[in-house]
Amino acid sequence: MEVRAAVHRDFRIATIDDRLYSAFIEHMGRAIYSGIYEPGHPEADASGFRKDVQALVRDLDIPAIRYPGGNFVSAYRWEDGIGPVEERPVRLDLAWRSKETNRVGINEFAQWAREAGIEMMLAVNLGSRGLEDARNFVEYVNHPSGTYWSDLRRAHGVEEPYGVRMWCLGNEMDGPWQIGHKEARVYGRLADETAKALRAITPGAELVVCGSSNDEMPTYPDWEHQVLEECYENVDYISLHKYFGNNSRDTLNFFAKIEETGRYIQSVAGVIDYVKAKKRAKKDVFICFDEWNVWYHKRAEDKERIKRWNWPEAPELLEETYNFEDALFVAGLLNEFIRRSDRVKIACIAQLVNVIAPIRAERGGAAWRQTIYWPYQMASLYGRGEALRVAVDGPTYDCRVADDVPYLDIAATYDRAAEVVTVFAVNRHLHEPIDVNVSLTGFDGLGLRMHKTMQGHDLLETNGPEAPDRISMVPGASVAVEDGHLRGKLPALSYHVVRLDVGRPGGRNG
Repeated sequence: MEVRAAVHRDFRIATIDDRLYSAFIEHMGRAIYSGIYEPGHPEADASGFRKDVQALVRDLDIPAIRYPGGNFVSAYRWEDGIGPVEERPVRLDLAWRSKETNRVGINEFAQWAREAGIEMMLAVNLGSRGLEDARNFVEYVNHPSGTYWSDLRRAHGVEEPYGVRMWCLGNEMDGPWQIGHKEARVYGRLADETAKALRAITPGAELVVCGSSNDEMPTYPDWEHQVLEECYENVDYISLHKYFGNNSRDTLNFFAKIEETGRYIQSVAGVIDYVKAKKRAKKDVFICFDEWNVWYHKRAEDKERIKRWNWPEAPELLEETYNFEDALFVAGLLNEFIRRSDRVKIACIAQLVNVIAPIRAERGGAAWRQTIYWPYQMASLYGRGEALRVAVDGPTYDCRVADDVPYLDIAATYDRAAEVVTVFAVNRHLHEPIDVNVSLTGFDGLGLRMHKTMQGHDLLETNGPEAPDRISMVPGASVAVEDGHLRGKLPALSYHVVRLDVGRPGGRNG
């Protein structure tokens, strides 16, 4: 099978916002407790945070992290997580039918995020609470001093404000399952008024309003239309969420859900443009795809387990074990975010540790990288700079969710400062290798700098504590640069990251 592709230095899509490779963590299951935080663990630091988990997090170079929810935030009292730990109340978490001890609150999480080198993206409760509590939370977090909430923060040992600039105005407010679920215009008005109050405290804040929980919601895309009509001038992003599965065991249809996601993004972008035109607005609103991942292996089982348990503390929940097929899917979805980076500026893998996560950590035991860790890391490390258009001419297939799906999933970026072009490619064909020929125009002196690949595994193969690196990125040797072309053979069901030096013939490693 032959595929030709073309890339030109000047045919760019957009400058990629680094926050395209952000993450999400919620007070849910073992994401926080025995995930990032486990006092008494052999790897715990003086504050109780696991150093082994944080090392794996740091290696991802995550720009920002969304916290504390998720569904959890819609009934959360942020004040329960401040002050002396021994005085904090234990609450019932209505979202996940468990107990929340509040041993980790905003100040503890801020410490962890700072040590991990990650910017916080905080969510306010617009479900069971509203504008007043959101305003108080922002004042506690961001105001320097001289007011009740800012001085209370200082009394809690945090002299300087955190200066958090990204704020989510609730979570999945279109969902009937959400605590405090609202109709679109009611929520849109509340988001608008909350946005004005938050900006009064933090001028320049970047605010994310809730879009649809997924593209199968009966209110989609009219939800986006109605919400944005109420608050367009006072928000900066609208959120999208989507989770993916392969219950039918149809791999090609599973991979094609990436094309379906592209349509989702395009449709919401069209709604944004419509509202902008209707309001004669000058400003742009972008997309924050702040929940995405594969989630289906244990979804039905966990849904039933939650109904039976009696408010446990930090229970095992949504602890998906990801396989090689999932890793190939995640690689392709990250390619789609690169290709849509003119509209999608922030995206958050959901979640980071234990709960539908690239990192798993045993209680009292080891931590390891799941298969999906690797494409997420590759994109985060090397998918910065400018997204370049890639024209592809090659075989396609039809399936239930999409037609004309290319077997070669490819994206390209150009880091002008480092003078490096990076090509991300997935061969989605089940059996056949692809002979690929990518012409790169406008670049002088191309040299091969790095080729890493993930290939040769059974689709159901996984990593685990007994074999943490069974599936990982390894050096590749099947591509070469010749006369301005990247040529090579990509085996069936394989993922490749190829980095090319510009203006330094011969290249180098790294």
